[in-house]
Amino acid sequence: MPQPQAMTSVALVEDDRATRERLAASVHAQDSLRLVAEYQTGAEALAGLASRAPEVLLVDLGLPDMSGLELIRFAAEHYPECDILVISIFGDEANVLAALESGARGYLLKGSLQHDIAFDIREIRNGGSPLSPVIARQMLKRLRIQRRDASAQMAETDETTLTAREGEILNAISRGFSYAETAQMLGVSVGTVHSFLKRIYRKLAVHSKTEAVFEANRLGLIR
Repeated sequence: MPQPQAMTSVALVEDDRATRERLAASVHAQDSLRLVAEYQTGAEALAGLASRAPEVLLVDLGLPDMSGLELIRFAAEHYPECDILVISIFGDEANVLAALESGARGYLLKGSLQHDIAFDIREIRNGGSPLSPVIARQMLKRLRIQRRDASAQMAETDETTLTAREGEILNAISRGFSYAETAQMLGVSVGTVHSFLKRIYRKLAVHSKTEAVFEANRLGLIR
């Protein structure tokens, strides 16, 4: 005989009655889900979690007595096996990032709940991270900006990194050696020393030996 399907326990934290009833009805309609608790405030949820932690916790951020973020942090810390799914009207980047960093594993906007919430509950229990399309786009945009900034930083670092020969020449100049003395020590021509110094000036965005030595010391490029 086939084994009976395990039921997923779900708790709901939502102060808006219409939304709470709609979500509760969606959970009740699924044989694989079991709604174990409904809370209207954060305080009720904290008290309820102490006696019964569900497998999935649906949380609104705009609770009347506390921020849903506090509840998310508490649940994530004390009940790590509980999957937390935010359902909120707040779609700004600050709230989304704060919720995900606090421990939420999914974020849905109330205005975009076009399908049955049971689908998202199953997704999060299977290791997924349900996100409303606009939230997903925000995260992708943020990743692109972070990658762009990282690439720019790497390019800037490359542009200000001196080659071994440039470092040798700048070290010699910083110690007071003349161009001719530097050329003789390194076995190159004076013209070569001048050419390398021009490259160094360009990399460090300076216009003199004194500025070059100062900037290179500031950046830790010379000994």
